[in-house]
This record gives sequence, structure tokens and C-alpha cells, in this order.
Amino acid sequence: MDPLMILGIIAAFASLFVMVLMEGGTISSLFIVAPMIIVFGGTIAVSLMGTTLGDLKNVPKIFMWAVRGKLRAPAAVIEEVSALSLKARGGSLLELEAEAENTEDPLVRSAITGLADGLDSESLADLLEAQKNTRKEEVMSVSNWFSQMGGYAPTIGIVGTVASLIHVMENLATPDKLGHMIAAAFVATLWGLLTANFFWHPIATRIRRLCELEQSNMELVVEGALSIQSGVNSNALSDRLHALVPDHRLTAGKGGKGKDNDGGTSSTSEQRLGAGKTSKKTGKSGTSKAA
Repeated sequence: MDPLMILGIIAAFASLFVMVLMEGGTISSLFIVAPMIIVFGGTIAVSLMGTTLGDLKNVPKIFMWAVRGKLRAPAAVIEEVSALSLKARGGSLLELEAEAENTEDPLVRSAITGLADGLDSESLADLLEAQKNTRKEEVMSVSNWFSQMGGYAPTIGIVGTVASLIHVMENLATPDKLGHMIAAAFVATLWGLLTANFFWHPIATRIRRLCELEQSNMELVVEGALSIQSGVNSNALSDRLHALVPDHRLTAGKGGKGKDNDGGTSSTSEQRLGAGKTSKKTGKSGTSKAA
């Protein structure tokens, strides 16, 4: 699980609370129920008009995916595709089809099925690109919904402020009540801005970034499947796929530098180039000695 989303929200609210306390205020003054109802309820309500029921049903799943931040390490994807290349070059369709049942990646499963069915490169590319684009549309519809709420929230907060100020003007004859009513008016604006910039926009941005990273992994699968179909050997395929991934993503992992998210080691492009130069020097040295 990637904790940055939770840590970011906690740090944002902590900064706000520290500011209030340093100015001699009280945190409880920020939590007035009436303006919070119009901001949260109104924002969610108006955003429903800009989406569909089908898209809305997908929100909980994508939101929890964003909270967990769970993505496969690129090195693990490359390793799986390279292993498929070895099996495909062995010529055993039964072994290749068996891998479709073992993998948890739907795109890899489609790629294996397409290769086993003998699809030509154009048909295979169309199949995998269609599945890749469908996933992107599924995720981005949720990101766009959160972005819409980020746009609506400040305006809804102003609506709450105007409504509260109207109530203030109606009660000028009771000055002892005006303080609380004016505070409630400004709290509505505060929560409109706060929810937009502490919740909705950051969540939308996180989902969009995770979508980009997932699409990058899926591109590795598409490129790998087409290379396997065209008969590229596994070593050349591995080098080609590594070249598609930035080094910081290959070396980022739980176990520290050089390990992927599944605990396996990975090499950067510089390390692979260095290894190639070393092997060439070794080969030259060996030739001279033999002479």
C-alpha cells in the first residue's frame, strides 16, 4: 500500500489546525455542521448531474484502488513477458495457454490467448489496444468526476456564504446572535475551498497519475506481445522493454535500490549498457589470448 495519499491529507489538515491554534483560535470553530452540509451535500449532488449511474457504480472500486496505490512493478511485468517469450519460442501452445490461467493480469491473459490462437500482428494489436483504452476510460471517468467536484465545491461554498449572510441581515435586531451566524457564513466558503484543494482535486490527480503508470505497464505488455508474435528473441525483447521504462521506476521498490515491488532485483539501463561493454572487452581479451 502506498501511504502518501493518507499522509498528505493528514499533513494538510495538521497545517491548517496549527495555523488556527497559533492565531489563538479553536479548531472546533471550523466544524459548524450547517455550512458543511451545504458544501459536501451540494457538491456531491450537483456533480451527479454530470455523470451516469454506470460511471458512479465504478467510483468505490477506483477510489479504493487510488487509496491503496497498488500497481505492479515494471520489472515484474518485463520478467513475466520475457518468460512468455521463452515459452512461445519453445513452440508449445499448451504451455502458453496454461500461463493464461496462472496470470492475474487481464491484458497478459488476452495477449497469451491471442498468441495461442495465432492472431496476426494487426489483429493482436487491435485487441490489446482496445482493452488498454477501455481500462483508461474506466479510470479517467472517475478522475474526471472528482475534478468536477473540485470545480463545484468553492462555488457551492459561496452559495452557502450568501445564504448565511441573508440570514444575518434578517437578524440585525438580535446582535448577540450575529457573531455565530457570520462565522457560519465564512465557514461555508472555507469548506468549499478546503474540500476542493484538500480532497477532490488531489484525489483526481492521484487517480490520473496511477492511470498513467498503469497504462505504461500495459504498453509493456502490448509491445512484448507484438515482439513475441514477430519472433524477437527474449534477450532483445527484455532490452527493448527495459528501454521503455525510466530507471527510477525500475529501481523503486520496497527492498531498496535495485529491487522492484515484488522484492526482485532489477537493473538500470546504465548497468545493462555497462555489462554489455564489459562482455565485449572480455571477448576481445579472450581472442587476443587465444591468438
